Amino acid sequence: MIDHDLAFLYGVKTKVLNQAVNRNIERFPERFRFQLSQDETNELVTNCDRLQNLKHSSILPHVFTEQGVAMLSSVLNSPTAIKVGIQIMDAFVALRHFVLANAEVFQRLEVIEHHQLELASHIADTDHRLDEVFKRLDDGSVRPTQGIFYNGQFFDAYTFVSDLIRSAKSCIILFDNYVDDTVLTLLDKRTNGVSAQIYTRSITQQLALDLQRHNAQYQPIAINEFQNAHDRFLCIDDTVYHIGASLKDLGKKWFAFSRMEIEADALLGKM
Repeated sequence: MIDHDLAFLYGVKTKVLNQAVNRNIERFPERFRFQLSQDETNELVTNCDRLQNLKHSSILPHVFTEQGVAMLSSVLNSPTAIKVGIQIMDAFVALRHFVLANAEVFQRLEVIEHHQLELASHIADTDHRLDEVFKRLDDGSVRPTQGIFYNGQFFDAYTFVSDLIRSAKSCIILFDNYVDDTVLTLLDKRTNGVSAQIYTRSITQQLALDLQRHNAQYQPIAINEFQNAHDRFLCIDDTVYHIGASLKDLGKKWFAFSRMEIEADALLGKM
């Protein structure tokens, strides 16, 4: 606020107000009171019609900050200044008593605020995880890690393995000692460019003939003999699934499946 307005509020003349300040200048550092430049005064006059009288004043106005306005009450002797000073002191004392009386409350509020911030962060993280889950559910990328198919669930088991094969990005490797042409057809559900390789106990004459005819028309599948595997394993890229039944017998009897913790490279490294 400029000195002219403050003088009006405190019930004194502008000259008297500034004289009182100058006699107590040590109480008014620059952050309490400062003088406008000529350019700043001109801009103030341009923007405020009621201050047109400053345009012809030979003295540049002083401006008081919030602290300076409060400090004025201690250096002026007008009835208004005295009343304001008393009110300010009463307010400071009341505030101090309030803070002391409610220190424990403030401390508890600070703890509550801290917990709320932690809770908000936890909720945001949970929401993000849920969004990811729902997004993956929508695009079909989330698959069960383990489960059981019972006899008669031909289509469910077939669909489950078909979806695994379709999800492959680079390669499919199958360990299965009982392979026939139905397994070759199942592997044809993979995306173009995804390689497929089968390891089985023996390559019969019929299987070799089926493979030859298959590879002449569809994406080639490689078959190799491997004697050391008893269980069935289906590797989809880096993920390894343990399959309790041969792929050609899906749904005929109870079988379980589970996603293994081991990566495909580690499994193949044992061969």
